[in-house]
Amino acid sequence: MANSFYDFNVSDIKGNPVKLDQYKGKALLVVNVASKCGLTPQYEGLESLYEKYHAHGLEVLGFPANEFLAQEPGSNSEIEEFCKATFGVKFPMFSKIVVKGEGQHPLYKYLTETKPTAVKNADSSLEEKLAGIGQTRQKPNDILWNFEKFLIGKDGQVIGRFNPDLAPNDAKLTTAIEQALK
Repeated sequence: MANSFYDFNVSDIKGNPVKLDQYKGKALLVVNVASKCGLTPQYEGLESLYEKYHAHGLEVLGFPANEFLAQEPGSNSEIEEFCKATFGVKFPMFSKIVVKGEGQHPLYKYLTETKPTAVKNADSSLEEKLAGIGQTRQKPNDILWNFEKFLIGKDGQVIGRFNPDLAPNDAKLTTAIEQALK
């Protein structure tokens, strides 16, 4: 099994290979994203986090995924264009990836096994709402939905996992990011 986030290789949104060890020494917010989800406006908040903290060592890494009601149906180039045109996304985006179930990318297997539960707001009812439409987790540590967030420390270790409906500007997340950047 991998020892850190840095042990993985992925492809960027243009299909070029990326070794994640290029991010050594930075705090990372890893997010599975989608273009046609009720949470898609979080792109704006993620870009705001990136702009606010990038100079201090934060990278936001977007991983499009289509496992949740096919809410990311486009090609990598369509996703890239949508993110730039609609939300002005400048943070790094990667090729579509499978984040749960059959074909799950080893990176997401590592993330979900290392940090099996997510921080959520006390009033979060997202999981119950999803269950009401037949969308339940197969395994307790599965990604719940689009826009679930993992915080990776400067040493490549997973230090936090945050529910999809926890907004990028939520104090629980921004406080954790500020701690990771110290």
